Amino acid sequence: MHYVSTRATSASASRNPQEFSNILLAGLAPDGGLYLPAEYPQVSSAELDTWRTLSYADLAFEILRKFATDIPEADLKILVSKTYTPQVYKNARAGDAAADITPLRVLEEADGKTLILQALSNGPTLAFKDMAMQLLGNLFEYTLAKDEAQLNIFGATSGDTGSAAEYAMRGKRGVKVFMLSPHNKMSQFQTAQMFSLQDANIYNIAVEGVFDDCQDMVKAVSNDLAFKARHRIGTVNSINWARVVAQVVYYFRGYLAATSDNSQKVSFTVPSGNFGNICAGHIARMMGLPIDKLVAATNENDVLDEFFRTGVYRVRKSAETYHTSSPSMDISKASNFERFIYDLVGRDAARTHALFTKVETHGGFDLSGAPGSDGDEFKLVRKYGFQSGRSTHQDRLATIRDVEDDYGITIDPHTADGIKVAREHQVAGVPMIVLETALAAKFNEIILDALGMDAVRPAGFENIEALPQKFIVMGADVAAMKSYIAKNTAL
Repeated sequence: MHYVSTRATSASASRNPQEFSNILLAGLAPDGGLYLPAEYPQVSSAELDTWRTLSYADLAFEILRKFATDIPEADLKILVSKTYTPQVYKNARAGDAAADITPLRVLEEADGKTLILQALSNGPTLAFKDMAMQLLGNLFEYTLAKDEAQLNIFGATSGDTGSAAEYAMRGKRGVKVFMLSPHNKMSQFQTAQMFSLQDANIYNIAVEGVFDDCQDMVKAVSNDLAFKARHRIGTVNSINWARVVAQVVYYFRGYLAATSDNSQKVSFTVPSGNFGNICAGHIARMMGLPIDKLVAATNENDVLDEFFRTGVYRVRKSAETYHTSSPSMDISKASNFERFIYDLVGRDAARTHALFTKVETHGGFDLSGAPGSDGDEFKLVRKYGFQSGRSTHQDRLATIRDVEDDYGITIDPHTADGIKVAREHQVAGVPMIVLETALAAKFNEIILDALGMDAVRPAGFENIEALPQKFIVMGADVAAMKSYIAKNTAL
């Protein structure tokens, strides 16, 4: 399996295909594009039949071996088996089996419509990011150990990526983590999860700005190839291909658990900010998984909903980005969106490069086909099964109350956005699976507002906000950030 950049033109520094291990530590390609397989591996109906009886770890191995072909299969199996165990994913709700890793729970069945919640938040930081990040930590350690090398991870988070990355990398040999987060814009629980870590290899930087300011600095540093090489900079954000491919697994798991034969289809609704999670669903669909619709659910920061309704991708400025009650989706520039657009425009790297150059220079592009637009590819969006919807603060409060009253399940605000939008796109005969994003305990302020009571916390998290915190506050200054990284990576 070889990989190409979404911007790999004949004159590009990324024109030569790469193997999985080559791009694992890289993040962005040298030309600023994102890596994707040169072609998607296909899954046969016979394989799906065989996979129905597999454990999550064995299913993950079968899927990942199609992408990580340069890692010996015996080694890959050990890494995957170590990652997906009930001991790691032990924070299951009452009634859910930890061994299922991503258990399904049917919420509603009426008029031929079925609404299902897929639990993805049983890992050590109580968020779906653990599903990929735990594997990434093991892959990094394995790859670095082979060369006795070191890696300095530089990433940005709107809430859950940071803690998932830090918990996956803490104590890992040869790894340091520099994680940016928007100052005072995460929940108290999310902030405490990250800042309470005292490990010597963890560096938390609170940035005066919004998430997009953090992400812009990560991309700026990644695009400085000399600095990146000199300081061995890698990334764990969803621009990292290994994270996306690890998320592909739970789409297969959800489909196989919700169906009895391969003639059936399901749809997925995915709370979406950075487009990485739903991009994994797009890849699963391109591999042949019988997905009917992929529904992107946004909050008030509705850049993705606007595109899937109109064909216009319009990035918001920092001042236009709302601070909402589903803060992990307070994103106005979806980093993974380029991967989908690359497929949408027929894998034309030059066109992809031109469109995303226009994002930087003009704040977006228009594929609606209207006079004066940048193209007419929007008509192909339905071919790829995409739909979307938007949720507001009052919507998510009402949905949290509704799910608690009807089913006795406390959901987090991002999952509430997903359920609200999913109900608008259900059709008879096609189960709708909503991907859970986090346990409600991570957003207790919103749960108190919605229900008037605290969310239940898993053991070990009872007083996390009271723990000592270690972090620094910095401005959104790329030069100052490079200086800080250089100072702390010097041997």
